[in-house]
Amino acid sequence: MVNFPKIFVAGHRGMVGSAIVRRLLANGHPADRIIAATHQDLDLVEQAGVRRFFEKERPDEVYLAAAKVGGIYANSVYPADFIYDNLMMELNVIHAAFRTGVKKLLFLGSSCIYPKLADQPIKESALLTGSLEPTNEPYAIAKIAGIKLCESYNRQYGDTHEVDYRAVMPSNLYGVGDSYHPQNSHVIPALLRRFHEAKVSGVATVTLWGSGKPLREFLYVDDMAAASVHIMNLPHEDYKRLMPKGKTHINVGYGSDVTILEVATIISKIVGFNGDIDFDITKPDGTPRKLMDSEVARNLGWSPKINLEQGLKLAYEDFLSREKVAS
Repeated sequence: MVNFPKIFVAGHRGMVGSAIVRRLLANGHPADRIIAATHQDLDLVEQAGVRRFFEKERPDEVYLAAAKVGGIYANSVYPADFIYDNLMMELNVIHAAFRTGVKKLLFLGSSCIYPKLADQPIKESALLTGSLEPTNEPYAIAKIAGIKLCESYNRQYGDTHEVDYRAVMPSNLYGVGDSYHPQNSHVIPALLRRFHEAKVSGVATVTLWGSGKPLREFLYVDDMAAASVHIMNLPHEDYKRLMPKGKTHINVGYGSDVTILEVATIISKIVGFNGDIDFDITKPDGTPRKLMDSEVARNLGWSPKINLEQGLKLAYEDFLSREKVAS
């Protein structure tokens, strides 16, 4: 009889967390061995509540997919919220996991941890080698802290307590379960909403922030979930064999990038918007390019399955179903 571990997926209602749950279930993991808690039941920012939750539930493994996220606008307007909430979630969950004997934990970060002008494609070794993109620096610093928390617990307790905390750094994620908030969403969900509303209202031109020239690497969220479960379940020796000594984080990207103009053009066609696309160059572009080197993840046996056009079609279907808007 298989003894399935008890797994806590923090952030199970978010885009990444829900995809991880889908992947676990698809792999045959019993639903009653997956722990989840809504924000109303468990506020990960509150330390005492997190400690009580872990002491009661006693999970064997943790996927830390919970985070406060948003695009350029949200990061610019709410920097204190982004750094405080994300730091507290990481601190509380990772420490409570250690205190209750959790040996396996996967922390999900972001490609924004790397310097704004890092050499492309970005290797894991680029971390902390230069200045961050100012528009999302608070969020990036919080994610860097999460990586260093994992590394520090491994260094101090890896031998004595068999602690093995790992981290994955995805490129720009999109897909089922994304947030389509008019101001606070990331680039793809924001574009899906903008072009859909433009089509419905019959406007002739959609104006987007920046120049349209920055390059971005986009990864469908179910590919990210597959990578997360795969990397979490790798035997310790296989994982360590390809990791620099003491390091925990692995890049997970699609392997190629497109300009904002290119992705906007694809989305406009999928949505059915036939007007013009313009750009407001008085608005910030953000990092010029963010293409990650995902060789380590591929050498560990993972590769993406869903291309950008396929993923965008699935994302638009999700937008229509969740927003209950007419196509």
